[in-house]
Amino acid sequence: MKYNPIASKLFIKNRKNFMAAMQPKSMAVFNSNDVYPIGADSTMPFQQNRDIFYLSGVDQEESVLLLFPDCPNKNLQEVLFVTETNAHIAVWEGEKLTKKAATKTSGVQTIFWLKDLEKVLFEMASYADTFYINTNEHYRANVQTETREDRFTKWLLAKYPAHNVAKSNPILQRLRSVKDQVELDLMQHACNITEKGFRRLLAFVKPGVWEYEIEAELIHEFIRNRSKGFAYTPIIASGNNANVLHYIENNQQCKSGDLILLDVAAEYANYSSDLTRTIPVSGCFSKRQKAVYNAVNRVKKEATNMLIPGTIWKEYHTEVGKIMTSELLALGLLDKAAVQNEDKDWPAYKKYFMHGTSHNIGLDTHDYGLLHEPMQANMVFTVEPGIYIPEEGFGIRLEDDVVIQQKGAPFNLMENIPIEAEEIEAIMNS
Repeated sequence: MKYNPIASKLFIKNRKNFMAAMQPKSMAVFNSNDVYPIGADSTMPFQQNRDIFYLSGVDQEESVLLLFPDCPNKNLQEVLFVTETNAHIAVWEGEKLTKKAATKTSGVQTIFWLKDLEKVLFEMASYADTFYINTNEHYRANVQTETREDRFTKWLLAKYPAHNVAKSNPILQRLRSVKDQVELDLMQHACNITEKGFRRLLAFVKPGVWEYEIEAELIHEFIRNRSKGFAYTPIIASGNNANVLHYIENNQQCKSGDLILLDVAAEYANYSSDLTRTIPVSGCFSKRQKAVYNAVNRVKKEATNMLIPGTIWKEYHTEVGKIMTSELLALGLLDKAAVQNEDKDWPAYKKYFMHGTSHNIGLDTHDYGLLHEPMQANMVFTVEPGIYIPEEGFGIRLEDDVVIQQKGAPFNLMENIPIEAEEIEAIMNS
């Protein structure tokens, strides 16, 4: 891995917290992700399942974690299986985790080779009444591929039909949404890498550059700072492309007088950052562009201050909509009649700001979090209002990642990344 090693104390703590929430005489199972094929002998770059990483720190394919806190065999209360390595594999693929290295990474003392999984699992299952299976229940999930976890669950329940079944996901949703200080430090590092990339492109952008050239500048800066690369597919949308919310073609030339909406950020150690900035191709905003830009920035600032312990996500978005409505009225994009006659299920402001303002962020860019429960300290949210005006040929979105504090306004992990219109103009023209 490119990133510096993470101390195992984080993963030891995470497992302890998870096991404390399990039912008596129950065992939880977590699998690595598949290595997905492209064609012939090619595969996609491996991405670890975030849940097994959260609980073990193991960033390697073909790994399985079993947690059974009530197991009468004390050696089998935490068990990690990794694929057996040898000298041949080391030459052709690079070294895999040895048993000693797996313990150092995870803090799990009992390590087996994967070939022993069924035998060890049989002993553990004989002591257990319930299996915790790991399903993806994120509110935005739309998975059409059968995963390694899915296949294992199907096999497990067919092999042991008399066991009860419980879900790991509700426990993980609650635990993963509140970050440990180690996690916050890793996310800060990801944001710092993102800052370097953004400052690099401010010096690079000028009329005539292509969106993909900007993407190349960013990936260069991210990887040279020990990131695997983008935390999500980058959006580099010049001109009217910004009005396509998930524009990812990044294949157009940036023209004088246009704006570029950049929704681009680095990952670090599997932790995401999520940044959006909108900058002028020519280095200066027009009067109208700046008016809209400053309106979005004001909404962002007010929305950020609302992220405090006890806030309910749905109610928060309703209040942000009211703030945005006021700004759109001032910009002349809405009139009072449109607001008075609006559909309550699709308020008038949605014509120009059609997406949500905030989502959890962490190991996933759209991270786990039980959105019906009040916000807590050490949760991390994006704040990302936008105004999109196709008829005027531009769209503006601004986004930072913030940590909810026990008291007061949240801490902005991206506070050092330029955002004020005048600051961006000054840097681009320096």
